[in-house]
Amino acid sequence: MPTLLHLDSSAFPLGGSSSRDVAATFRKAWEAQHPDGTVIHRDLAADPLPHIDAAGISAAFADPSGHSAEQQAAFALRDTLAKELEQADAVLIGAPMYNFTIPSTLKAWLDHVIVMGRTAGDAPSAAGTPVTVIASRGGSYAPGTPREGFEFVQTYLEKVLGGMLGLEVDFIVPELTLARSNPAMADLVGLADASRTKAHEDATEKAEALAARLAA
Repeated sequence: MPTLLHLDSSAFPLGGSSSRDVAATFRKAWEAQHPDGTVIHRDLAADPLPHIDAAGISAAFADPSGHSAEQQAAFALRDTLAKELEQADAVLIGAPMYNFTIPSTLKAWLDHVIVMGRTAGDAPSAAGTPVTVIASRGGSYAPGTPREGFEFVQTYLEKVLGGMLGLEVDFIVPELTLARSNPAMADLVGLADASRTKAHEDATEKAEALAARLAA
């Protein structure tokens, strides 16, 4: 049965995080199609990975037979994360915008999982795996908006997930998520609610379509 790798990176819990809530809708629809499937869930906020260090970086470019004890320990984590990606039939990532870009916890996962000559390079080991990113944000950074040039979540993840890892990247973008808590955004509540509703609808539809595609 298919395996879904599910990554959450919001600092806020389910019910207080748009990216977690929409990801939960996707996962529910996915599990309904694959009740006997496997979900590997990493909550990168609750259980953060260490930032990659010199030992972990250098180990990826050295012969394993010559690894120091520090390199062996550091690369064991990278190997585990790479295998989780390689064995997944689909990937789901919750990536809220923090200060115009992704949370540092998600960046730490990427730094570990990007292994040149293996998951990245001329023949990425997980190439073609579909990944759905829930890219929530408090305002709007859509084309034509005043803050379009400040959007570094989709632009970055497209390059890293697609360009380096060779994954098939798709985005769901719940925006204006701060409208109900920020008085200055009161006029945008209707648009925010519509965006949230569409995000949940898209999550269900995309999960079901992906499940059907993998079952074909």
